[in-house]
Amino acid sequence: MTGTDWAGWQQSWDRQQEWYMPDREERFRVMLDMVEALVGPKPRVLDLACGTGSITSRLLRRFPDATSIGVDLDPALLAIAEGSFAGDERVTFVTADLKDPSWAESLPYGSYDAVLTATALHWLHSEPLTALYGQLAGLVREGGVFMNADHMIDEATPRINAAERAQRHARMDREKAAGVLDWADWWALAAQDPVLAGPTARRFEIYGEHADGDTPSPRWHAEALRAAGFGEARPVWSSPSDTLLLAVK
Repeated sequence: MTGTDWAGWQQSWDRQQEWYMPDREERFRVMLDMVEALVGPKPRVLDLACGTGSITSRLLRRFPDATSIGVDLDPALLAIAEGSFAGDERVTFVTADLKDPSWAESLPYGSYDAVLTATALHWLHSEPLTALYGQLAGLVREGGVFMNADHMIDEATPRINAAERAQRHARMDREKAAGVLDWADWWALAAQDPVLAGPTARRFEIYGEHADGDTPSPRWHAEALRAAGFGEARPVWSSPSDTLLLAVK
């Protein structure tokens, strides 16, 4: 036992993410609503780019008979996830790089009822993301679902985009002045933790400060998923800056 407060780190991560996305829980709720509607309450789920296991945590609270396979490359976030779910036989974590064409070979199953991801795939440029969508089409069973909740920017609406961004950043500045932890602050704390310091150093060796990926429009994502082999794809939730895109195999 390390004595590390894994629940505390989970909660701290959630609060930091909510500073950027105050409607974060709403997108998770809709995501799980659609899982239940399309594949039922006992799904086998691939939590893609799982981080600390935010989706897995909410999945198992709502669907106790679900199983989850979390995959990520970040050693620090995976350490928190593994510590948080230690002893839970419903959960397995896999270390893999989604940009590696063979990453899916590390998974324990070849088919999933649902593949779920949130606020992660914008780290990828459009070309590797298109390739990833092709791989996911082979992992989702017929009738299964893929959902991606992420930053998706419609370049056809520049005035709307600018107004939304200005308002969002004004709100964030006020909250930051009141003491909210941002991304950099959170990672600085992780680097000071005796258990997370090593994994945090390794994650910055892998990623640097932040990846410079793409944020294409919801329409682009839907078209890419249909081209990859999904039968239907469209947004099922959106905020002024983010979209939950659902694809059915």
